[in-house]
Amino acid sequence: MTGTPSTTSSTMGRPRDSSRDVAILQATLALLTEVGYEQLSMEAVAGRSGTAKTTVYRRYRDKAALVAAAVDHRAPSTPPEPASEDLRENLLALVGWLADQIAEKEIGLLGAVFAGMRSDPRLAQEMRRILNRDGAAMTERPLRVAAERGEPLVPDAAELFVEVASAVILRRVVVANEPCDQSFIEHVVDDVLLPVLRSTKGTPA
Repeated sequence: MTGTPSTTSSTMGRPRDSSRDVAILQATLALLTEVGYEQLSMEAVAGRSGTAKTTVYRRYRDKAALVAAAVDHRAPSTPPEPASEDLRENLLALVGWLADQIAEKEIGLLGAVFAGMRSDPRLAQEMRRILNRDGAAMTERPLRVAAERGEPLVPDAAELFVEVASAVILRRVVVANEPCDQSFIEHVVDDVLLPVLRSTKGTPA
């Protein structure tokens, strides 16, 4: 077998070409938007990316793993760090960032991924792993800061934030086709998230 030894190698022992990785993932995203998850094939991705079919299969065990990796590659943005000790201010920044992340994704791509998750348990499993990881990373700092300051938060506040904020933003972007402007972000935080995340236990009726 030919090739120069490398610390990053495929299972076949050849040096891994990172440019091929990017080409494969970009081709996957393009085809996913064009034809949807059901019609997407590993062979089509190989053709679009200019790589051999065996190269694609060597990197990804199935279509679900490939699509999940492509979506994960799509927007590796970092959530904002808490700028203050005030929960509202930190939530405003976080919701604004999340709205930008969702709004920047093509509607066709979102629809294809959601449809694929409903029809393919493997894709659903892969995407939930990614979403749970990102959700935990997104909420850990601001909610921990709030808890350390004695903010009364409900159990599973992190999971609630991800579920509620994502759903409201998705409806705004996809269904209403309206911008996630500052007034909308303040509405989400003040009228939806803060009442949901703050515990009322021990509060006088």
